[in-house]
Amino acid sequence: MYLSINIDELKDLIANNHIMLIDVRSKDEYIEKHIPIAGNLPIELIESGAFIPEPGKIIITACGKGGGRSERAANYLRDHYQNTVYFLEGGTFGWFEHETN
Repeated sequence: MYLSINIDELKDLIANNHIMLIDVRSKDEYIEKHIPIAGNLPIELIESGAFIPEPGKIIITACGKGGGRSERAANYLRDHYQNTVYFLEGGTFGWFEHETN
């Protein structure tokens, strides 16, 4: 089982599947810079159970650099729901670095 995906794999999923990309950082961090298709749902709300994902939807979590909060949120969602869940390697900053290369 793969727990993370890279930016190229995310782009393939965006093009071919019904996904939900969740930026798990704070609202202020999200406002500063985020991946254009990402919604904002801070990790604290995810871990409080306030978010229940749509069944069957692939979920990708992202934070600033990838890992840390996004991996924690992905693990929580994977443990509590039946969705396929990944965290994004490189995170938001990696996405923008990839876009400039």
